[in-house]
Amino acid sequence: MKKKVLVISASPRKGGNSDSLCERFISGAREAGHDVEKISLRDKNIHYCLGCGVCNNTHRCVQKDDMAPVLDKLVEADVIVLATPVYFYSMDGQLKTFIDRTVPRYTEISGKDFYFILTAADTEKKNLRRTLEALRGFTEDCLENSQEKAVIYGVGAWQVGEVTNTPAWREAYQAGKNC
Repeated sequence: MKKKVLVISASPRKGGNSDSLCERFISGAREAGHDVEKISLRDKNIHYCLGCGVCNNTHRCVQKDDMAPVLDKLVEADVIVLATPVYFYSMDGQLKTFIDRTVPRYTEISGKDFYFILTAADTEKKNLRRTLEALRGFTEDCLENSQEKAVIYGVGAWQVGEVTNTPAWREAYQAGKNC
């Protein structure tokens, strides 16, 4: 069955390790015949949530930036990939801001399959547990009927390109192919 796959790359570095794993996932998903779109948060103008609460009633944010069309794509997708480098044991700021800004329509982001791509210089997967807990807090506790399909750990990757020498390189491709 052909699916709509939306890949959210929070890498601030084009071609960085988490961004490269997104491309590997995309290669597998396209080879499997899925429609895939990648959004690089570094290329978007997405402001921090103001906490004003207006969207609780209107389901629209008062801010005029790039988030509204991205929200439309999240709602339309069957599969969502959230990819982030891990800085100081958490997701990077771009992804956290992005997640916070889903509030106007988060109840519509239901029934999705989720894949997480995490990269870090750290060599121990267990040290990424805080990042994974935060992502699961969003997908499991806030989004109805979401399914975590896989976590791809690109550990031991600091310099650009180092992730190609890790098991995550193969895992990202296979996850995309099997989504």
